[in-house]
Amino acid sequence: MKTGKRRTEIRLSDHFTGERLLRFVLPSVVMMVFTSIYGVVDGLFVSNYVGKTPFAALNLIYPLLMILGGLGFMIGTGGSAVVAMALGEGKKGKANEYFSMLIYVTIGLGLALTALGMAGLRPVARMLGASGQMLEDCVVYGWIMLAFQTCFMLQNVFQSFLITAEKPKLGLKITVAAGLTNVVLDYVFIALFGWGLAGAAFATGMSQLVGGGIPLVYFFRKNTSLLRLTKARLDMGIFLKTCANGSSELMTNISMSLVTVLYNYQLMAIAGENGVAAYGVIMYMNFVFCAMFLGYAIGCAPIVSYHYGAGSRDELGNLFRKSLVIMGVSGCVMTLLALAAAAPLTRIFVGYDRELYLLTCHGLKLYSLSFLLNGFNIFGSSFFTALGNGGVSAAISFLRTLVFQVASVLILPVYLGVDGIWLAIVAAEELALMVTAGLLARNRKRYGYA
Repeated sequence: MKTGKRRTEIRLSDHFTGERLLRFVLPSVVMMVFTSIYGVVDGLFVSNYVGKTPFAALNLIYPLLMILGGLGFMIGTGGSAVVAMALGEGKKGKANEYFSMLIYVTIGLGLALTALGMAGLRPVARMLGASGQMLEDCVVYGWIMLAFQTCFMLQNVFQSFLITAEKPKLGLKITVAAGLTNVVLDYVFIALFGWGLAGAAFATGMSQLVGGGIPLVYFFRKNTSLLRLTKARLDMGIFLKTCANGSSELMTNISMSLVTVLYNYQLMAIAGENGVAAYGVIMYMNFVFCAMFLGYAIGCAPIVSYHYGAGSRDELGNLFRKSLVIMGVSGCVMTLLALAAAAPLTRIFVGYDRELYLLTCHGLKLYSLSFLLNGFNIFGSSFFTALGNGGVSAAISFLRTLVFQVASVLILPVYLGVDGIWLAIVAAEELALMVTAGLLARNRKRYGYA
């Protein structure tokens, strides 16, 4: 029985047909979708059970928390590339040392950020424009979330390393458990106990404890994966390489947060409070839809890193070609799905206000056109991270999530009004796709994927 089961497992060293590739990355896709649902569920319960001011406070402070959590994504994506390359080179001992060192560093950083974040949360929230009750709501939600900061970062790190360890299904099970924890506790703490915004924060924090704590215990114990936590010393060279490789993921989180502030500023000037609320709902939907592309990129990256480390150029080309087809088909499906689901999804969040409902539904339909393109850009950035070229990856992310979006959201509303804000993301993705395509073409011979 064990032998038969072993043969059905997918290894990083395998040749990947389209079906085998989709089977391997599917747990990562579902895992990212569940992760993205955390903020969506909090927003849904807070909007419907607590009120508009706490809902606005959550949306105001959440980008700051995502910036801090982005360090976990940076270490996870950048570190998994380093570890997978070491595995591809046959250096399993070194791979485990690198993996262990990065986990211990993540724990240390998480504890430090908790202390710093709690000390600076109130002035930062005030700087973002919060005052009165909204300021107090920001502080309550932020402090509770920061108490779980280490768990949040570990959860983000392990999402990548569970795939590198050839345990994507285990990663999926843990993420589903964490997601269900969040949903159930949101209902209990907010709807039943009436804890308000604090209840939403505790529910999310407990789900992060599940998502970050279970893998930590798993890797500390003897297991059947490629990785296990061992003694390790700080290797600054590997750590800096990890940061460079994963810098695009950190840049994406920081840029998205900064751009959110700019979007809210423009919307407040053009559409008022309803515009800001509409953008918050659209961002929730964007998190879920883009999570599918991100999940594929995260799931595919260790395979790319492994075969690059092993010098398997034919397999790199195979993965590259199949990924482009998958991104194209997925983009069309995601766009059609978003257009069809715009009205019912909007009604769930803001169906109680017809003016807000109409504005949000219209904005979501325009915004959803970006799903045709952003899969290619997300994959392109992740592909270069997996190849160990953090500079090119970061350039794509920086231009896509900050430069092009800032330019678009400042220019298009002058001519198109509020529609220009919803279409700014589409214009930014078009410009980013030109850059991504050019960089992929320029580097094809260097890495051998063409």
